[in-house]
Amino acid sequence: MTAPAANPLLSGPILPILLRFSLPNMVAMLATALAAIAETRYVGQFGAAALAGMALVFPFVMLQNMLSAGAMGGGVSSAVSRALGAGDTARANELAVHALWIGTAMGLAYMAVMELLGPWCMSVLGGSGEALAQAVAYGEVAFAGSVLVWVVNTLSSVIRGSGNMQVPSVTLFAVAVAQVLLGGLLGLGWGVVQPQGMRGVAAGGVLANLGGALFLWFYLASGHGKIRLMVRKTTLQRRHLLDILRVGAVACISPLQTVLTILILTRLVATLGTQALAGYGIGTRLEFLLVPMAFAVGVASVPVVGMAIGAGHIARARQAAWTAAALAAALLGGLGLIVTLAPDVWTSLYSEDALVRAAAASYFLWAGPFYGFFGLGLSLYFSSLGAGKAMGPVLAGTLRLLVVAVGGAWLSAAQSPAWMIFALLGAAMLVYGVGTAWLVKITPWGLGDHRE
Repeated sequence: MTAPAANPLLSGPILPILLRFSLPNMVAMLATALAAIAETRYVGQFGAAALAGMALVFPFVMLQNMLSAGAMGGGVSSAVSRALGAGDTARANELAVHALWIGTAMGLAYMAVMELLGPWCMSVLGGSGEALAQAVAYGEVAFAGSVLVWVVNTLSSVIRGSGNMQVPSVTLFAVAVAQVLLGGLLGLGWGVVQPQGMRGVAAGGVLANLGGALFLWFYLASGHGKIRLMVRKTTLQRRHLLDILRVGAVACISPLQTVLTILILTRLVATLGTQALAGYGIGTRLEFLLVPMAFAVGVASVPVVGMAIGAGHIARARQAAWTAAALAAALLGGLGLIVTLAPDVWTSLYSEDALVRAAAASYFLWAGPFYGFFGLGLSLYFSSLGAGKAMGPVLAGTLRLLVVAVGGAWLSAAQSPAWMIFALLGAAMLVYGVGTAWLVKITPWGLGDHRE
């Protein structure tokens, strides 16, 4: 079947559609990032060791979100949007159920791995003493709720694939607000509630995601949107699982590369002391703000690209991808310029320690100018998921990882100062952005789209 020509995602002007889709996503993603920032502020009240502990556990929290919302979530949105673009609503409904089972299984697997191996992983990063104890305390509670994070992000991706950005955005905004309130209540202890420290801050996020998962399940099961979740009436089929996994599984390599890059850098900085590690942690916390901004734009392009691919409109799919990439690069590049020139705008939110703030300022001086390239690559990554062609951005992520691994080994052997490690991070962002753009340009997205 051919999708009706009246479908605005197949015929409307691309930039207005992307802006309309991006804005609610951005509000939700910024709220999620601000919740993480609030957590860091709460943790900052526990001292430098707790901040260093957050720097140790943060890569694994970030990995979970990137896998569930970005990589596998992108595969889910891509499959749903391509089915709708081809006019097959029944198939889209079946894909939603398969996505839920995939998300649930991966959430349980992530929980098991982190509960069993989390302390060891964080010690390998260089964590020890009180910093490691604080990281483990947070992780034990946070990762017990991994399946809830996966369900929230999977069901949000199903709805986004149908072209509805409002419901997932409102839900994630509400989850973020609840996380801030519950994390503060349980972690710091407000009123009659006794403070639970790092475990209480983590518990706030678990409870917030429980509420979000229940709401999204009810929304889809009750048939309020274009997609209806009919778990009992849908039989698992290998072809539907493969439709999601052939994109999502390949896409999962990219966040693994990103987090491995962060782990290498974290390990390098950890050798320079607690203050340097805490300052680096403040800097990487801004990346948790940058990723949602690029995510908001990139994921907005997924249904536009996916439906165009499903309907055979390859040129329109590419136009949407490059338009979104330019928008993401401009947004992140502007933010990078701000923190490069005025780092205290960000660092003063977390610490008054002069050494910690100096380390964070050095991070921004060398990494900030390259944030635009990071936004360019990340947006094209999501657009490629919409097209069902994830390999190009994955290869670019491999190049970024090689730059950090090889350069990091050399810097470690030379016992280099922190600024050289941060400069290496900036160079890796440049390689990632330029490499992704080139590989997307030369990769065919469909019949008649021959690239040289």
